[in-house]
Amino acid sequence: MKCFKKLIFSLLIILFFLFNNKVSFAIQVHSGAAILVETSTGRILYDKNSKTRMYPASVTKIMTAVLTLENCNLDDIATVSYNAVHSLPTGYVNVNLQPGEEFLISDLLKVFMVRSANDIGSVLAEHIAGSVEDFGIMMTERAKELGCLDTNFTNPSGIHDVNHYTTAYDLYLIANHGMQDPVFRKLVTETSCRLPATELYPNDDRVFQTTNELIKINNSNRADNYYYKYATGIKTGFTTEAKNCLVASAIRDNLEFISVVLYGGTLEGGLSERYIDTINLFEYGYENFTITKIIEALSIVNTVEVDKATRETKNLNLLIQDDITVINDKSTDAINTIPYIEFNDGLKAPISKGDIVGTITYSVDNIEYSSSLIASEDVIRKKDIEFYLLTIGLILLIFAIFIMPKRRRRNYRKKRRR
Repeated sequence: MKCFKKLIFSLLIILFFLFNNKVSFAIQVHSGAAILVETSTGRILYDKNSKTRMYPASVTKIMTAVLTLENCNLDDIATVSYNAVHSLPTGYVNVNLQPGEEFLISDLLKVFMVRSANDIGSVLAEHIAGSVEDFGIMMTERAKELGCLDTNFTNPSGIHDVNHYTTAYDLYLIANHGMQDPVFRKLVTETSCRLPATELYPNDDRVFQTTNELIKINNSNRADNYYYKYATGIKTGFTTEAKNCLVASAIRDNLEFISVVLYGGTLEGGLSERYIDTINLFEYGYENFTITKIIEALSIVNTVEVDKATRETKNLNLLIQDDITVINDKSTDAINTIPYIEFNDGLKAPISKGDIVGTITYSVDNIEYSSSLIASEDVIRKKDIEFYLLTIGLILLIFAIFIMPKRRRRNYRKKRRR
């Protein structure tokens, strides 16, 4: 009987945690590290070892693409050097560049990201920084500016180096920054590209397809069909040391997610963990979360009585400065969240229209969203009104005592002359 009671009690405990922690049990990720982030709020919806340093392989190229767009015009011309072609270790993808060939940055950048061409990475690095080594320093410094605390790059393409590392979280920061640029955003959706023929390579056969199977339309019913119709990029990666990596983005129901999976292997049947994990992350996000606008900017959130204000101006409407939009669990009633208001050193007159008088904070799913509160109108201090009235009275008194008699005397003299 005791064993039966213990069994029932254990089952009740398990059911309690299943229903009260459904987010934790809703997804399984096989890859060594992963993160899922909603881009408009920066809310992390899933995290697995996201701040553990790992090798990034070719997802490194996201940082190189960002720097290229920041430092070059698309119609600039770069020249292929001997070093860019012949310094590439064996086994790494190349697109048969010839020393001395010249290409538009736009052509190089597209093939670099679509085909993951490592020789192009060296061309871009030399064009921008003079050398691969200096470009690696430039990459690391720019990553730090974006908030990356655990990143060090030594080359533009992700060629393995024990000192070339980053984290899933840092890669999210870099990718999210890149996605703010319309050119980058379009670039990572490209599924095919080509390099034009040149005098040094007259054949028009350098045609390439994307390495990202999330965005490659596939109508088969095979288990290894990884096409995801909501996906919008971004970049794959693989080396023996880094294993399979993928930084991806997707948009559905006005929600945009960026996911990162690193150190992915293969599942039973040879299925790719990086694709399975990424699709599961996206589905987890869309099934469990929604976007809610709690309040619009410049809406009245409260009316308060201001201390030491005149009777006519003491009732002040408080306006919220910004929209409050949250990403919330679908089971959460975000729209009826009661906010917390805090004023700046009390609320006393005088106050000018547009002054920031405090902050308002909404807590949704244990995450706080805040905005400033601003005054909707001027609030006049009582003493100020008294001073204005006294001043006006004094002016009238001076006018009556000094100016009016003078005018009367002048009028009297005029009458006598007539």
